[in-house]
Amino acid sequence: MKVIANEVENEGLECLLGQTVTLWCGLYIYTGKLVEANRTCVKLNNAMIVYETGEFSAPQWKDAQPLGVDAWYVQVQAIESFGVMNKS
Repeated sequence: MKVIANEVENEGLECLLGQTVTLWCGLYIYTGKLVEANRTCVKLNNAMIVYETGEFSAPQWKDAQPLGVDAWYVQVQAIESFGVMNKS
C-alpha cells in the first residue's frame, strides 16, 4: 500500500497553544489552558478534571473540579481526543 505523507507544521495540539482545551483520556476528561505541548506530555494551566459533562450544548460542565495547582501535565499517549469546547 502506498501512502501520501505531507508534514504540516502547527497542526494538532500545537495549533491550540494558548487556548482552553478539553482532553478526553481513557479514564478522565481534563480541561485547562494549553501552555506547552511536546511528544510526551502537555501542560495545562488552571486545570480541571471533568467528572460529569452534562449536556454538550450547555455553556458549563455539570461537574468540573479545579485541581488546585498552577500547572498539570497529561501524557500524550493517554489522550484519545482533544479540542476546544468553549465551556467553563
